[in-house]
Amino acid sequence: MARRLKLGVLISGRGSNLQALIDAAAAGDWPAEIALVVSNKADAAGLARAEAAGIPTCVLSHRGHPDRASFDATMTAALVAAGVDLVCLAGFMRLLSPEFVEAWHDRLINIHPSLLPSFRGLHAHEQALEAGVRFTGCTVHFVRAEMDDGPIIVQAAVPVLQDDTAETLAARVLQAEHRCYPQAVRWIAEGRVRISGSRALVADAPANEDFLVSPG
Repeated sequence: MARRLKLGVLISGRGSNLQALIDAAAAGDWPAEIALVVSNKADAAGLARAEAAGIPTCVLSHRGHPDRASFDATMTAALVAAGVDLVCLAGFMRLLSPEFVEAWHDRLINIHPSLLPSFRGLHAHEQALEAGVRFTGCTVHFVRAEMDDGPIIVQAAVPVLQDDTAETLAARVLQAEHRCYPQAVRWIAEGRVRISGSRALVADAPANEDFLVSPG
């Protein structure tokens, strides 16, 4: 069997996208494995998910570090020691230093709960509802120094219903996230993703020429 891509997953909270990656890895034919889960919060629920799956974990507090770059250097050292090939942000609620982003250039991906470049930053669902859009969704992308920027690997569109709240919309988008993140990692692990300028191109990606209408 070919060597599986080693992932480092960074979390701060419940770790539902981490769980999607754990489940994908357990399937057997997924070409990646989680080598380390890092959290900046000792009480992050996602740590228990990792431990239940037998995955090594590491808690790194920003306290005791003089600045963000120092904290990120410690995090990089832990990831390198674990042999990580690709870093996956999964609800990691800390801004990353330019040094960290550069150290993991094209080896650092994120999942964001909107159709980027729309609704960057926090409260993406509230932003979508306030804007009155009929569709929102999720995006898996390579990370760049600017917030929620970088070549897009995969997106999923989710309809916004007229009686949606931020909570009901978030739950619907989360289902899409759990499908998209493992798929993006699979494509990267299979060597099918190539970056060309600001675009991420996926070789042999199935075409989807259907269109959606909302309200239907």
